Amino acid sequence: MSSSSLHRTQPEGIDYPVLVDRVSKDPVDQGSFKRRIAFAKHKVTSKDGWLGDYDYAWLCIPSLPFSKSNRKLPPFYSLDADLPLALAITSGLQHALAMLAGLITPPIIFASALNLDSATSAYMISASLIGSGILSLVQLSRTPLFGGYYLGTGLISVVGTSFSTLSTATAIFDAMYQDGTCSSTVGADDTTIRNACPDAYGKVLGTSIICSFLEMFLAFIPPRILKRIFPPLVTGTVVLLIGASLVGSSGVPNWGGGASNCETAPTGIFALCPTTLAPKPLPWGAPQFIGLGFLSFISIVLTEMFGSPFLKNISIIVGLAVGCIVSGAAGYIDGSSITTAPSITFLWVHTFKIGVYPPAILPMLAVYVSTTMEAIGDITASAELSRVDVRGVEFDSRVQGGVLSDGFGGFMSALFTVAPLSVFAQNNGVIAMTRCANRSAGRWCCAFLILFGILGKISGVFLAIPNPVIGGVTTFLFASVAVSGIRVLALMDFTRRDRFILAAALSFGVGDLLVPNIFTELFNGVKNPSSGLQGLFNSITIILSTPFLVAGIVAVILNLLLPQETDIPEAVSDEESDLEGQKEGISDVGTSAA
Repeated sequence: MSSSSLHRTQPEGIDYPVLVDRVSKDPVDQGSFKRRIAFAKHKVTSKDGWLGDYDYAWLCIPSLPFSKSNRKLPPFYSLDADLPLALAITSGLQHALAMLAGLITPPIIFASALNLDSATSAYMISASLIGSGILSLVQLSRTPLFGGYYLGTGLISVVGTSFSTLSTATAIFDAMYQDGTCSSTVGADDTTIRNACPDAYGKVLGTSIICSFLEMFLAFIPPRILKRIFPPLVTGTVVLLIGASLVGSSGVPNWGGGASNCETAPTGIFALCPTTLAPKPLPWGAPQFIGLGFLSFISIVLTEMFGSPFLKNISIIVGLAVGCIVSGAAGYIDGSSITTAPSITFLWVHTFKIGVYPPAILPMLAVYVSTTMEAIGDITASAELSRVDVRGVEFDSRVQGGVLSDGFGGFMSALFTVAPLSVFAQNNGVIAMTRCANRSAGRWCCAFLILFGILGKISGVFLAIPNPVIGGVTTFLFASVAVSGIRVLALMDFTRRDRFILAAALSFGVGDLLVPNIFTELFNGVKNPSSGLQGLFNSITIILSTPFLVAGIVAVILNLLLPQETDIPEAVSDEESDLEGQKEGISDVGTSAA
């Protein structure tokens, strides 16, 4: 029987693609090594194996606004369906490109906050890409463990640095500079300039390793209990404030020229943004900077209006590309980071001294609780888009495996010199748009991410992007996070109890956003505290000064203490019951939505 006499089908309940004899219609023995070789040969050498029956023109043809398309949608490819190679590669590339902005933003912001040199900053970007590719493979695997427990979701659940980690780490870095863990230089005009402090990043990594065990423990708590503790009221509030705080602390300041001393203390080399050593330095908020950021922003909008499905999935990258082309032609790009970046790199080319910063333990524990909430929502969204039942024992095991892999990823990513990696939400839009939930596409995505990380020049390119371009794109990115939080809150019934809890949580969260320094002097009146007590004070200050942390804690406490509403309808229809089930299995609360 030649390979030409074989075709693929996907019988119900069979995961591995089955070869069927066109004449006898009998399945070919899967245990035969020769049959597997025949299948692989058919896959690689035939047009059907490469292209299948997918409508690639639909994926690439631009759309026109205000027009209705009557074109037939492409077929849906489930988790383990036989996927054409061309579609697997194309879809995997889309997943990787859709993730890029979310993966490169945290290391750039970390490096900027600690004033690290360009070589270290470029390495941090490469490590983030490589670590994401490796740990996303773990999430894709769904490896059976013991007692019915799993590691991984078995879905296209990619991972990246959570923006909750980004917001908290920034507050931790501020505390380190204030208490002398990191040094600063005071200029002649009494302005304070932070010195490079790579050890601060190492302490965050070490603290993350310890705190990751909390999420691994939470993975063994039944998902239904976790959902009761962290309902949409809590998760929506947390996600909303994460996005809002990042817009104010990073997105808009970078749009104006840079979230550094050039904004807050313009003197010395920071008299102009990003520094006076830049190719074309300008005052913070200069119209040229605002224009570059707006150009990137409007490129995202135009891509959504006119772009093909492929381009819409990578609109953030389009915004970055357009901004870089114009800013490069206008002379705003310093190419030194590209020329000095290595051609090939990998993990541990640069290392950081691992340590523990005691005041960061409580905030990082809260971060891992937050990433647990994010993971449950993102896994639910991925399962729904992958047409997997979001109720029942199998789905609960996917949530358990995903949360466990999330905690394991936090542990391993710190060893990879990467800030905690948790489940991302970007890929959900790609699944919905391409109608491809196949894990083969996820594996190709991981391969592309690892490749992008190994090619060191790519990190140099990302590092050369001007601050206003990054600001225009990340402002949209972080605002999308806030919108995800609003969407989660929209699933609530908004009873009087819900409104009361939300108002109490936002009292602290919005207060922190508008008056960031309100709690910084809280414990200054305590005389001669011991080192342990001072560490506790610092921990509390970090939590109170981080909007999503303090609001999340208030929401959780009040949700557990206040009695539920007793005004329940006497009869609930089946449709209403299903709607309540969907609300309980809340989707897409990822703080990395784009």
